[in-house]
Amino acid sequence: MAEQQALEKYAELALRTGVNLQKGQPLMINAPIDGADFTRIVVRKAYELGASDVHINWADDELTLLKYENAPDEVLTDFPQWQVDKYLTFAEKGAALLSIRSTNPDLLKDIDAARVAKASKAGAEAMKEFRKYTMNDRISWSIISIPTGDWAQKIFPDKSKEDAMESLWEQIFKIVRVDKEDPVAAWDEHNATLKKAREVLNKKQYKKLIYKAPGTDIELELPEGHVWKGGAAENTEKGYNFNPNMPTEEVFTLPHKYGVNGTVTATMPLNYGGNVIDNFSLTFKDGKVVDYQAEQGYETLKHLLDTDEGARRLGEIALVPHESPISQSGLIFYNTLYDENASCHIALGKAYPTNLEGGSKMNDDELDQHGVNDSLTHVDFMIGSAELDIDGVTANGETEAVFRKGSWAINFDE
Repeated sequence: MAEQQALEKYAELALRTGVNLQKGQPLMINAPIDGADFTRIVVRKAYELGASDVHINWADDELTLLKYENAPDEVLTDFPQWQVDKYLTFAEKGAALLSIRSTNPDLLKDIDAARVAKASKAGAEAMKEFRKYTMNDRISWSIISIPTGDWAQKIFPDKSKEDAMESLWEQIFKIVRVDKEDPVAAWDEHNATLKKAREVLNKKQYKKLIYKAPGTDIELELPEGHVWKGGAAENTEKGYNFNPNMPTEEVFTLPHKYGVNGTVTATMPLNYGGNVIDNFSLTFKDGKVVDYQAEQGYETLKHLLDTDEGARRLGEIALVPHESPISQSGLIFYNTLYDENASCHIALGKAYPTNLEGGSKMNDDELDQHGVNDSLTHVDFMIGSAELDIDGVTANGETEAVFRKGSWAINFDE
């Protein structure tokens, strides 16, 4: 497949299946400056599909690093109100949001983790109102990735930058099904498969999930009325579907914020805030992290957990079979969008209200009463492997297999 043809198909897939852009709808794009050529393709395609306006928020790793190296703390923690207003204005107009994420995983490895944490918290606090639009699916939004040189060489360290970029493009095209003759149709089929899985799990309504693997022995209670999601989501304001994550291989729900007990060990590195946290474990009691360890990135993990009270509790449980195409690639992407879809994972921080029946219409107090976690952060980390077993506990107390050796133990075709 010619590269230009693949880029055109990828851009169209992101717009048609990702955000499901509607005629006359505004579009906001977050994009890396290194990806300007691809972003221009997306913009052209968006107008061809009928977008009324396309606005780009450019990001530049080099400028970000320079700011962290030189700016005083009060600048890093001052998130401008005009930035907030810009996002809210587009959201109020019903705009779609497409984020193209391609940050260097080691960008801020030499920056004091406390400075990064302060800036991240300030940004999260400022954007709290806008996040209600995305986490309640009130607007259509999607996240994709494209290669950048530093990211590609992190994955393929023995290759030149040019060869690493080419290899990463090949992987991305394959994983997001751009290598198919009709990627949109391929995604329709994939979404149907994920829908079947989540429908079965929603009928099960397990009271609890029990995870066991090397370094992991943990029980996660599920709140009454929890909802499994996965694949396509529904815009709660307009009623049409979109795909928040491309790729995606997961079905996910939320745990009860006070019902998590045991220890879990990460099975893949976590890229968080321009730093890598690796070989880490967390111990929970009554839903809260009471102990943690990390061989790499301990301070970064500490600052993540100290973001607020909710950062020490879980907001998501996601199930991904070990045979997912990302897992079978054998690669560590150091990019959560990809790595989380190679492995079962859980997330520290805020839960999606849409994972609870009626949750998108509840206020903060009502969500808390139902065990839905709230936080300024939401960070997925991977805990799955070919050695993971998961049991589900039914309403009448019976235990049945959900995962065995990292793969589904449920027959979704029955």
